[in-house]
Amino acid sequence: MAAAYHESFEKLSKVTLDLHRAWMSLKEEIEAMDWYQQRIDATNDKELKEILIHNRDEEKEHAAMLMEWVRRKDAAFAKEMKEYLFTDGKPITEIEESSK
Repeated sequence: MAAAYHESFEKLSKVTLDLHRAWMSLKEEIEAMDWYQQRIDATNDKELKEILIHNRDEEKEHAAMLMEWVRRKDAAFAKEMKEYLFTDGKPITEIEESSK
């Protein structure tokens, strides 16, 4: 278990450990979405494709739930999410430029 940490486990706070759990879980959900998407593209079986689409979308729900949990626990991340998410219309790189 300690191999997943870059610093000594004993020195990490409970908050950091929980954030790490959330980040690792989010990473796994995103990886699963990618795998399902590839399988969706690769299969010619309509019924299997529908199942894979369902499974991929479940992973998206899980990822969104984790992101919301992190947003509630990490004020700096919440600030960035508020600035960049759901900003339809404006090019993303211009959002950063206009906030300087």
